Amino acid sequence: MTANFPEVHPVLTTGVALVALALAALFANYVVKALLVRALNRVLSLTTYGRDPELRRHGFIERLANVMPALVISNGIALVPNLPAFIVVVVRNVSSAFMILTVAMAIGAALNIVDTVYHRRPDARLKPIKGYIQVVKIAIYVIAALLMIATLIDRSPLILLSGLGAMAAVLILVFQDTLLSLVAGIQISSTDMVRVGDWIEMPAQNADGDVIEIALHTVKVQNFDKTITTVPIRKFVTDPVKNWRGMQEAGGRRIKRAIHLDQTSIHFLTSEDQEKLAQFGHLETYLKQKQTELAEWNGKLGERAKILANTRRSTNIGTFRAYVENYLRNHPGIRQDMTILVRQLPPQPEGLPLEIYCFTNTTAWDAHEGIQSDIFDHLFAILPEFDLHVFQNPNGRDFQAYRPLSERISPLHLDSPSTIRVK
Repeated sequence: MTANFPEVHPVLTTGVALVALALAALFANYVVKALLVRALNRVLSLTTYGRDPELRRHGFIERLANVMPALVISNGIALVPNLPAFIVVVVRNVSSAFMILTVAMAIGAALNIVDTVYHRRPDARLKPIKGYIQVVKIAIYVIAALLMIATLIDRSPLILLSGLGAMAAVLILVFQDTLLSLVAGIQISSTDMVRVGDWIEMPAQNADGDVIEIALHTVKVQNFDKTITTVPIRKFVTDPVKNWRGMQEAGGRRIKRAIHLDQTSIHFLTSEDQEKLAQFGHLETYLKQKQTELAEWNGKLGERAKILANTRRSTNIGTFRAYVENYLRNHPGIRQDMTILVRQLPPQPEGLPLEIYCFTNTTAWDAHEGIQSDIFDHLFAILPEFDLHVFQNPNGRDFQAYRPLSERISPLHLDSPSTIRVK
């Protein structure tokens, strides 16, 4: 009776066989994962990364181990008795398709590990590879999808590949953004246009901050207000981009700011003014050389020198300009090997701009702003010593000090009604 049990109870026999097959698949999955974990830990122990949890989070072992239960089911389904032939074929095809998908996902996880390890290199931000890895993953998944479809329909993959030529136009249309992004990523990488960590400005995209990620389709920029702007990577080829990397590599950050002077306060220096200003350390040498130069020039005029309009004289604004330049050349926060320029810009309705152009010896934002503020604090405070005034539009305080004519006329006197006194 025992020998005929499968024939007497075919359904029960098939069920037991299926349960046994499932248990065998689970056992194979457990054993393979344990072996792979142990082998991988041994390999990692030989490297500088050791047992890095960041590398494990990509799930490479789990995905690769899933091949074994599918392989057990694919080979063991034929041993289950009393199953129709078409079910065996379907299960084998599904198992094979699952194995293809699992291998593709395991390769994708391996590529993620490669990207993680690469980004730990000091020079990784100079040549990011995340975009290229994404392209490889897309190609792998496309190939895997074709193989899975061919496996499920039990046809050769060459039949599907022969039809791809007719679908090329459709594929190009569907993957248009991906192709454009790929080309843009190659151009950015080859020309070294943008790196991770660069400070960039893209007004059209409302991006002003540091690049934190360069991917296949997008570039993430963390603005200075800590918001994240995601810019399509192809925009870096079509739109203007300002990259501040050159400033950071040069080691000097520019100061370009003007003081608007009241043009009515500009005049020639008197002898008393020159004696007072000669006591300034930044003007002592300049005034001596200037006086010698002017004396030689005016000495050649002869009798014409008696008229002051024919002579050359020092002005308070010219002396102030020389003072500012010498002040910058002796400032400890200014790069002396870069351009130092103090110049007049064309007069404007807001006064005469006197522009200071120089570079600080640091590129740090806070330190740069501190040096710039200290310089202009000093210049604004010392302007009265040169009898110069900063131009400023009238404000409420100026209008309060103004007394209209009606308030300055004294009341009419009874004894002389025709007399009007103005205060």
